[in-house]
Amino acid sequence: MVMARLKLAIMGGTFNPIHVGHLVCAEEAVGQFGLDKVLFMPTGKSPHKETEYGASPEDRFKMVVLATAGNPRFEVSRHELDSEQTSYTVDTLRHFRAKLPDTELFFITGTDAVIEILEWKEPGEIFQLATLIAATRFGYPVERIPAKERKFLDVNGARFMEIPCIGVSSSLVRERVAKGQSIRYLVPESVEKFIEKERLYLQK
Repeated sequence: MVMARLKLAIMGGTFNPIHVGHLVCAEEAVGQFGLDKVLFMPTGKSPHKETEYGASPEDRFKMVVLATAGNPRFEVSRHELDSEQTSYTVDTLRHFRAKLPDTELFFITGTDAVIEILEWKEPGEIFQLATLIAATRFGYPVERIPAKERKFLDVNGARFMEIPCIGVSSSLVRERVAKGQSIRYLVPESVEKFIEKERLYLQK
Protein backbone atom coordinates (compact mmCIF):
# COMPACT_ATOMS: atom_id res chain seq x y z
CA MET A 1 0.00 0.00 0.00
CA VAL A 2 1.41 3.37 -1.02
CA MET A 3 1.40 5.92 1.80
CA ALA A 4 0.05 9.37 0.97
CA ARG A 5 2.62 12.16 1.02
CA LEU A 6 2.57 14.45 4.04
CA LYS A 7 1.10 17.84 3.14
CA LEU A 8 2.92 20.62 4.97
CA ALA A 9 2.27 24.34 4.54
CA ILE A 10 4.68 27.03 5.69
CA MET A 11 3.02 30.24 6.80
CA GLY A 12 5.52 33.04 7.14
CA GLY A 13 5.06 36.47 8.65
CA THR A 14 6.37 38.90 11.21
CA PHE A 15 3.41 38.00 13.48
CA ASN A 16 3.84 41.26 15.35
CA PRO A 17 1.56 40.24 16.92
CA ILE A 18 -0.17 37.13 15.62
CA HIS A 19 -3.95 37.68 15.51
CA VAL A 20 -7.17 35.79 14.78
CA GLY A 21 -6.92 36.53 11.05
CA HIS A 22 -3.68 34.54 10.83
CA LEU A 23 -5.25 31.60 12.64
CA VAL A 24 -8.43 31.61 10.55
CA CYS A 25 -6.31 31.70 7.39
CA ALA A 26 -4.24 28.69 8.48
CA GLU A 27 -7.30 26.72 9.57
CA GLU A 28 -9.06 27.46 6.29
CA ALA A 29 -6.00 26.23 4.36
CA VAL A 30 -6.07 22.98 6.33
CA GLY A 31 -9.67 22.42 5.29
CA GLN A 32 -9.46 23.55 1.68
CA PHE A 33 -6.20 21.79 0.79
CA GLY A 34 -6.25 18.79 3.12
CA LEU A 35 -3.09 19.85 4.91
CA ASP A 36 -1.56 17.69 7.62
CA LYS A 37 0.44 20.50 9.21
CA VAL A 38 0.81 24.27 9.07
CA LEU A 39 4.24 25.42 10.14
CA PHE A 40 4.18 29.01 11.37
CA MET A 41 7.45 30.72 10.50
CA PRO A 42 8.09 34.01 12.37
CA THR A 43 10.34 36.19 10.22
CA GLY A 44 13.87 36.86 11.38
CA LYS A 45 15.36 39.69 9.35
CA SER A 46 12.75 40.76 6.85
CA PRO A 47 13.90 42.31 3.55
CA HIS A 48 10.58 44.10 3.18
CA LYS A 49 9.55 45.56 6.54
CA GLU A 50 10.68 46.46 10.01
CA THR A 51 10.06 43.54 12.39
CA GLU A 52 10.41 45.23 15.77
CA TYR A 53 7.60 47.73 16.50
CA GLY A 54 7.63 47.14 20.23
CA ALA A 55 8.21 43.38 20.33
CA SER A 56 11.48 41.46 20.18
CA PRO A 57 11.94 38.37 17.99
CA GLU A 58 11.56 36.22 21.13
CA ASP A 59 8.33 38.00 22.06
CA ARG A 60 6.93 37.38 18.59
CA PHE A 61 7.93 33.71 18.73
CA LYS A 62 6.36 33.22 22.17
CA MET A 63 3.11 34.81 21.05
CA VAL A 64 2.89 32.45 18.05
CA VAL A 65 3.54 29.47 20.33
CA LEU A 66 0.79 30.62 22.69
CA ALA A 67 -1.67 31.27 19.88
CA THR A 68 -1.19 27.90 18.16
CA ALA A 69 -0.90 25.68 21.24
CA GLY A 70 -4.47 24.38 21.08
CA ASN A 71 -4.37 23.11 17.49
CA PRO A 72 -2.58 19.79 16.86
CA ARG A 73 -2.12 20.63 13.17
CA PHE A 74 -0.24 23.85 13.96
CA GLU A 75 3.48 23.96 14.72
CA VAL A 76 6.01 26.79 15.06
CA SER A 77 9.52 26.93 13.61
CA ARG A 78 12.52 28.98 14.74
CA HIS A 79 14.32 28.45 11.45
CA GLU A 80 14.26 32.07 10.23
CA LEU A 81 14.59 33.57 13.71
CA ASP A 82 17.76 31.61 14.42
CA SER A 83 19.32 32.36 11.04
CA GLU A 84 21.74 35.25 10.80
CA GLN A 85 20.75 35.79 7.18
CA THR A 86 17.96 37.97 5.78
CA SER A 87 14.78 35.92 5.53
CA TYR A 88 13.77 35.15 1.96
CA THR A 89 10.93 32.79 1.10
CA VAL A 90 12.90 30.94 -1.56
CA ASP A 91 15.76 30.18 0.86
CA THR A 92 13.37 28.91 3.53
CA LEU A 93 11.63 26.65 1.02
CA ARG A 94 14.96 25.30 -0.23
CA HIS A 95 15.88 24.40 3.35
CA PHE A 96 12.67 22.48 3.96
CA ARG A 97 12.66 20.85 0.53
CA ALA A 98 16.12 19.43 1.28
CA LYS A 99 15.11 18.46 4.81
CA LEU A 100 11.76 16.91 3.83
CA PRO A 101 12.21 15.54 0.28
CA ASP A 102 9.11 13.32 0.42
CA THR A 103 6.77 16.02 1.73
CA GLU A 104 4.36 18.01 -0.44
CA LEU A 105 5.15 21.63 0.40
CA PHE A 106 2.81 24.60 0.31
CA PHE A 107 3.48 28.23 1.12
CA ILE A 108 0.65 30.40 2.49
CA THR A 109 0.70 34.13 1.97
CA GLY A 110 -1.81 36.91 1.42
CA THR A 111 -3.00 38.64 -1.71
CA ASP A 112 -1.54 41.85 -0.26
CA ALA A 113 1.90 40.23 -0.43
CA VAL A 114 1.65 38.62 -3.89
CA ILE A 115 0.85 41.99 -5.40
CA GLU A 116 4.65 42.38 -5.30
CA ILE A 117 5.50 38.76 -6.21
CA LEU A 118 7.75 39.78 -9.12
CA GLU A 119 9.95 41.72 -6.69
CA TRP A 120 10.55 38.68 -4.48
CA LYS A 121 13.90 36.92 -4.60
CA GLU A 122 13.83 34.29 -7.39
CA PRO A 123 10.01 34.11 -7.60
CA GLY A 124 10.05 31.45 -10.30
CA GLU A 125 12.07 29.09 -8.10
CA ILE A 126 9.46 29.37 -5.34
CA PHE A 127 6.94 27.57 -7.55
CA GLN A 128 9.43 24.77 -8.23
CA LEU A 129 9.72 24.17 -4.50
CA ALA A 130 6.14 24.54 -3.27
CA THR A 131 2.55 25.27 -4.19
CA LEU A 132 1.78 28.89 -3.36
CA ILE A 133 -1.55 29.57 -1.67
CA ALA A 134 -2.65 33.20 -1.91
CA ALA A 135 -5.32 34.00 0.66
CA THR A 136 -7.68 36.93 0.41
CA ARG A 137 -7.24 39.57 3.09
CA PHE A 138 -9.60 42.32 4.20
CA GLY A 139 -9.20 45.10 1.66
CA TYR A 140 -7.15 42.91 -0.71
CA PRO A 141 -9.44 40.77 -2.89
CA VAL A 142 -7.93 38.78 -5.75
CA GLU A 143 -9.10 41.51 -8.12
CA ARG A 144 -6.51 43.90 -6.67
CA ILE A 145 -3.62 41.84 -8.02
CA PRO A 146 -2.23 43.67 -11.09
CA ALA A 147 -2.62 41.91 -14.46
CA LYS A 148 1.12 41.19 -14.91
CA GLU A 149 1.47 39.64 -11.46
CA ARG A 150 -1.82 37.74 -11.80
CA LYS A 151 -0.66 36.20 -15.09
CA PHE A 152 2.63 35.15 -13.46
CA LEU A 153 0.74 33.52 -10.60
CA ASP A 154 -1.68 31.73 -12.92
CA VAL A 155 1.07 30.45 -15.23
CA ASN A 156 3.00 29.06 -12.25
CA GLY A 157 -0.01 27.34 -10.70
CA ALA A 158 -0.71 29.51 -7.68
CA ARG A 159 -3.85 28.57 -5.78
CA PHE A 160 -6.25 31.21 -4.49
CA MET A 161 -8.12 30.78 -1.23
CA GLU A 162 -11.16 32.72 -0.08
CA ILE A 163 -11.26 33.14 3.68
CA PRO A 164 -13.87 34.71 5.99
CA CYS A 165 -13.63 38.50 5.94
CA ILE A 166 -11.87 39.59 9.14
CA GLY A 167 -10.81 43.23 9.27
CA VAL A 168 -7.92 42.85 11.69
CA SER A 169 -4.21 43.41 11.15
CA SER A 170 -1.12 43.43 13.32
CA SER A 171 -0.78 47.20 12.86
CA LEU A 172 -4.35 47.67 14.08
CA VAL A 173 -3.63 45.60 17.20
CA ARG A 174 -0.47 47.63 17.91
CA GLU A 175 -2.32 50.92 17.44
CA ARG A 176 -5.12 49.89 19.78
CA VAL A 177 -2.68 48.82 22.49
CA ALA A 178 -0.80 52.12 22.17
CA LYS A 179 -4.10 54.01 22.59
CA GLY A 180 -5.18 51.93 25.57
CA GLN A 181 -8.04 50.33 23.64
CA SER A 182 -9.22 46.74 24.01
CA ILE A 183 -7.79 44.00 21.77
CA ARG A 184 -10.02 41.30 23.20
CA TYR A 185 -11.18 38.88 20.47
CA LEU A 186 -8.72 40.39 17.98
CA VAL A 187 -5.99 38.12 19.33
CA PRO A 188 -6.21 34.87 21.32
CA GLU A 189 -6.67 35.42 25.05
CA SER A 190 -3.23 33.98 25.78
CA VAL A 191 -1.63 36.51 23.44
CA GLU A 192 -3.67 39.36 24.93
CA LYS A 193 -2.42 38.44 28.41
CA PHE A 194 1.19 38.14 27.18
CA ILE A 195 1.06 41.60 25.57
CA GLU A 196 -0.34 43.06 28.78
CA LYS A 197 2.17 41.26 31.03
CA GLU A 198 5.19 42.23 28.93
CA ARG A 199 3.83 45.74 28.28
CA LEU A 200 4.32 45.44 24.54
CA TYR A 201 3.34 48.07 21.96
CA LEU A 202 2.71 50.80 24.53
CA GLN A 203 4.89 53.09 22.45
CA LYS A 204 5.14 52.90 18.68
